[in-house]
Amino acid sequence: MYIKIKIFFFFLLLSFSVSAQVIPIGGDTTGVIDLTVSKEYEIGGIEVKGAEHFDKNVIVLLTGLGIGDKVQVPGDKFATAIENLWKQGLFDDIKITADRVQGKYIFIDITVVERPRLLKFALKGITKSEADELRERIKLVKGKVITDNVLASTKETVKEFFVVKGYTDVAVDIRLDKEPKQDNVVIMFINIDKKKKVRIKEINIIGNKSIGTFKLRRKFKETKRRRWWNPFNDGKFDEDNYEKDKNTIVEKYNQKGFRDAAIVKDSIYREWTPKRFRPAKHAKATVAYFLKGKPMLAETYFTPKKRKTSKLLVWESIKRFQAVRDTNYYKKFITIDIYVSEGKKYYFRDITWVGNSKYSSKDLSNVLGIKKGEVFNQEDLDAKLFMNPNGSDISSLYMDEGYLFFNVTPVETMVNGDSIDIEMRIYEGKQATINKITIVGNTKTNDRVVMREIRTRPGQLFRRSDVIRSQRELSQLGYFDPEKMNVVPTPNPATGTVDIEYTVEEKPSDQIELSGGYGGGRVVGTLGVSFNNFSAKNFFKKDAWRPLPSGDGQRLSVRAQSNGLFFQSYNISFTEPWLGGRKPNSLSVTAYYSIQSNGEKKRTTNSEGVKVLNPARASLDITGLSIGLGRRLKWPDDYFTLYQELNYQYYVLNNYGSIFSFSKGYANNIYYKATLQRNSVDKPIFETRGSVVTLSGQWTPPYSLFNGKDYSSPTMTDQERFNFVEYQKYKATVTFFTPITNKRGEEGKEARNLILRTTVGMGFLTSYNSKVGQSPFERFYLGGSGLTGFALDGREIIALRGYDDQSLSAARGSMFITKYTAELRFPVTTNPQATIYMLAFTEGGNTWQKSKEFNPFKVYRSAGLGVRVFLPMFGLLGFDYGWRLDDVPTNPTMQKGQFHFTIGASIGEL
Repeated sequence: MYIKIKIFFFFLLLSFSVSAQVIPIGGDTTGVIDLTVSKEYEIGGIEVKGAEHFDKNVIVLLTGLGIGDKVQVPGDKFATAIENLWKQGLFDDIKITADRVQGKYIFIDITVVERPRLLKFALKGITKSEADELRERIKLVKGKVITDNVLASTKETVKEFFVVKGYTDVAVDIRLDKEPKQDNVVIMFINIDKKKKVRIKEINIIGNKSIGTFKLRRKFKETKRRRWWNPFNDGKFDEDNYEKDKNTIVEKYNQKGFRDAAIVKDSIYREWTPKRFRPAKHAKATVAYFLKGKPMLAETYFTPKKRKTSKLLVWESIKRFQAVRDTNYYKKFITIDIYVSEGKKYYFRDITWVGNSKYSSKDLSNVLGIKKGEVFNQEDLDAKLFMNPNGSDISSLYMDEGYLFFNVTPVETMVNGDSIDIEMRIYEGKQATINKITIVGNTKTNDRVVMREIRTRPGQLFRRSDVIRSQRELSQLGYFDPEKMNVVPTPNPATGTVDIEYTVEEKPSDQIELSGGYGGGRVVGTLGVSFNNFSAKNFFKKDAWRPLPSGDGQRLSVRAQSNGLFFQSYNISFTEPWLGGRKPNSLSVTAYYSIQSNGEKKRTTNSEGVKVLNPARASLDITGLSIGLGRRLKWPDDYFTLYQELNYQYYVLNNYGSIFSFSKGYANNIYYKATLQRNSVDKPIFETRGSVVTLSGQWTPPYSLFNGKDYSSPTMTDQERFNFVEYQKYKATVTFFTPITNKRGEEGKEARNLILRTTVGMGFLTSYNSKVGQSPFERFYLGGSGLTGFALDGREIIALRGYDDQSLSAARGSMFITKYTAELRFPVTTNPQATIYMLAFTEGGNTWQKSKEFNPFKVYRSAGLGVRVFLPMFGLLGFDYGWRLDDVPTNPTMQKGQFHFTIGASIGEL
């Protein structure tokens, strides 16, 4: 039989060689080709026929033949030429024939039949959104040659698209229909039958004794069971994700000291559960089969009355369910069984150090922090040796002293029973100095703006802490994507130097604020723009407007608020973060104007038809100007900043008596404010670690000490008393960000950890002279979302969610305030294009009028849930639901729970 097959293919090849290589056809020939005798010819000419869309010269080039080439007829060169053209996949048929022979010259024709080209394609059987997303992936364009590879790759792309979504049984059929009005053009119909989504019903872990199944399953990131109470997980199965998640079981065991733990085997099988048939009336069968081509496994077949286990009934059941399993009568579920072998639990015993001269073995052991008898954890050991995010590891200890070439290798010297001895072999090397600093990726921000934030300088000793701090400072700018930020050190052991390259990627930093707030019973609209990377020196340069002059790190903000006749506010501010360009001393200038009224017009027409001031109008005008200077401090450490501000506010009251002690007149508020802050948070949006401690004081001149007025006089009006407002105001706020979980992110991705934010804040307002009385301005108002609405009349509004706005303070404000907040935050996404995190909060606070009433433990409490969305163009969007836990005596009808919604505005904080 084998010999017959060989003979068959021999004659088949012979006939192909004769018909496909050289065939004498009509034409003016001066010779006849005898195919039984091999003869050498020289190609005198080549003509390509049938190629309408391809360059004929390119086709000749692909064959490998050329005019003047010597060829044998019959010979291998023609077969090779045809094979070369077939490899391109562009033709349905290829022929090479002899047109004529003139002496020693042969003239050949290459006749091809082009494959059809695509006119258009259509996706059938799926939704419009799926089709739109799929079109971007398959990349089919008009005029594309339809090759076997194009069909196969299109089919595979479509399948992969739906398999990732959980439709592992998806069927794809591609049909090509000829377009009758055009030659060699087809329309592609991609028919898709998604079938039912395959979901995970159960994940069984077998053989685990020391760690519970729930804890092991919880380590899976993408492979989750389908549960009706979890709307965020549909239980879809993805084989690639499953393989990654499966390895987390072994990692979990390794963390607990079971370093010999392994997955013995795993099986994935389906259960076909009737959706319409009822087990009480119909026989029910479970057909399980292994994926990846493994043999089918039938279990049992039974009826409601009796159980039968004969092979015949089992296989009859299998055939029946195979016939109908793909119909819509059945849900499809996957069950995963994972068999584990735990092995024994190991412990650390003796840890010794070799090769260390800079630090003693005792000091290194203290930094390592692993005691004899602790459970062996390879991941924990690696974190304490190499690159702990907190910087408390052995490598950081050496690298902060310039030992860039440092290396430590843990070697297991003995394993005795369940105990392990480890020898730490250290190579310290010599200290490295920084040679060159380069920046890559700052397409918008100027180099000098980036360089002034970097703590590493050429000639300095290399320190890892300086590199980490530089990354933090660049992230705090808000101009670059923190997830794409990278530092690449290139050491040169021969010279003892290192080049450092900082890689950044610009992100949108400007903001458009289109917000809505609610205050005073009215809705207030806000429109504002903030240019956070502005360049004032290029303002008059035409070429710099792309679309605005930028790159110098300056901030320009313009903002307007209004709800019509009742309220209007205008604000413009400019900040130069590096005044003079040499030191991080910032200069801020702000001007603002606001007017609030009862909605009446300024002027009205009297009975004589003359425009006069409207006596029914009540209004408050505020005009202000402030100049601030900030600088970074080096003591106690360089996380401290000092900001000083000089501010002037001019108040004009016209029948505005509902809030202040006088209703008509004017007041001047001139004050100096100093803020000392220590900020060590790691990033500006969704902070994960660090703290913010703020102390501020605000003082006006003590006019009553030198103006000679008798403030005890009963004839002195409040207008005269507060012509120049005097007061002193102090505030203190402490905020900590503490990671509750400590997961490590995958390569190129940031870990999603649970973060606890805790804040304590206190403040009080007092006077210099008791005879003057308390200032009617700068008082504290507590409660609600903290939105100012249109109430910008010199008050400070603090949020306390769950309560009505400003309901926890006196009608004219309070002198003392305290507030406590605890928020548990979890990030949905930390993408800088859209940072989203959820939170659960509990907080408490209260206000008092007098110091003797102050009691920081008597507070109004609340709890609730919320979500925050940060968009670069709009800022922070917040949505909270707060539930008050205490009754307010002054407002007994206040609802128990309420929503707080803010757009483009920060919630008032203390």
